[in-house]
Amino acid sequence: MASYSGFLRKSPSARLQAWFEQRRVEFPEDFNWQSAGRGTDFVTDTNALIDALPALKQDALKAELDHLASLSDDKGLLAAEQICSPLDIDLEGLEGVQDVILMLATHHPQTLERVGVLASLSQRYGGKSWSTFQFEDDGNSWVLDNEETRAAFVQDAVAILELPDHRKREADWYKSCRVHPITGEETEMIHATIYVEDRASIELTFGSSAGLERQVFQRVVEVGIACDPKERIVEICASGGKKVRDQYATAFSKHFAPEAPPPIEAPRREVLLETLRIQPSFLIEPSDGIDRVEVSSLDLFASGGGIARFERRGDDETVHQFLARQFGNSSPLMRRGWTIVATTLRIYMTAQEGKRARTLTVTLRAPNTTTIPNKTDMDRQFVLRLLERWKLVAPSPEDVDVIEAA
Repeated sequence: MASYSGFLRKSPSARLQAWFEQRRVEFPEDFNWQSAGRGTDFVTDTNALIDALPALKQDALKAELDHLASLSDDKGLLAAEQICSPLDIDLEGLEGVQDVILMLATHHPQTLERVGVLASLSQRYGGKSWSTFQFEDDGNSWVLDNEETRAAFVQDAVAILELPDHRKREADWYKSCRVHPITGEETEMIHATIYVEDRASIELTFGSSAGLERQVFQRVVEVGIACDPKERIVEICASGGKKVRDQYATAFSKHFAPEAPPPIEAPRREVLLETLRIQPSFLIEPSDGIDRVEVSSLDLFASGGGIARFERRGDDETVHQFLARQFGNSSPLMRRGWTIVATTLRIYMTAQEGKRARTLTVTLRAPNTTTIPNKTDMDRQFVLRLLERWKLVAPSPEDVDVIEAA
């Protein structure tokens, strides 16, 4: 089968053999696990043994192999690392992503399920069924591990789906360790995946009889929640449109952050800070009502570790001019090994009739965090348009489906 043949060839022999043994698939004692460099002959011989099994068992094996193969990529490996770290499941020394996936399938099947969910969500991050909400810091810590509060939140979340009360439901709460792609800083994320029994569907299939049969499949609706308690960010992945995700955010606020102001949906765009390696020329239009724009600080990360911050201290010199004067050709903006990870911009607005001049301050942090949500709706839209014009944030991602019925 072309869909998983590469997975079979790349998997370590001992791990693959253990996986088949756990599923009670008998191989001949003289089966050559290293056949022809694990090429076409090996895949052909393995498929021949699978095809000799009863129809239902071989279908189940092939479906599982397809699933394992689908997780054997960079996103699957990253999800495995993020899920396994809080669980103290050691992945060091394993021989590639195929080895990792097979080990989890053999010894930690529930963890593998979570890896599959996280990989699926990360692949669809930022699509039309994804929203990110920023909460203000009200001084109260989020208590996310209280079972009664969790149950009450899940009950309200399920009610949003407007499904009958008798439908089965289940919530899986777990942690992951999200690693900053540049600095390596670790952030503990709290996840909740809510599964609810959806309306059944009927499909035609070949069953035990010679002809077609009607078979009922019970579908499942999934809702994904990811929380960053430190930054007070909640990501919600659910179909149904913005209003529905607003309802989930309101339910979360009701149970976990009741004293905080209503959360604000935050545009999670990739920030493009490398454009600031040279002195920027911010394009300003007369209708913007902007007097001037300045880069008030730059945070740079050294490949050897450590972050340096440079701030503008006077009206007569920009941050870029200071770095050029102080370091010359050795400026971290000109040398390899230094990466811009954050910046703060100040946008000085022209005084309006009867009103004082004001300043809009926005901080951008790699890979996709801004302080835009802390502003009024009008200012948020205004600043986002400016950042798009100045090529400091990536274009809005294309619409993609996020939550699938299973």
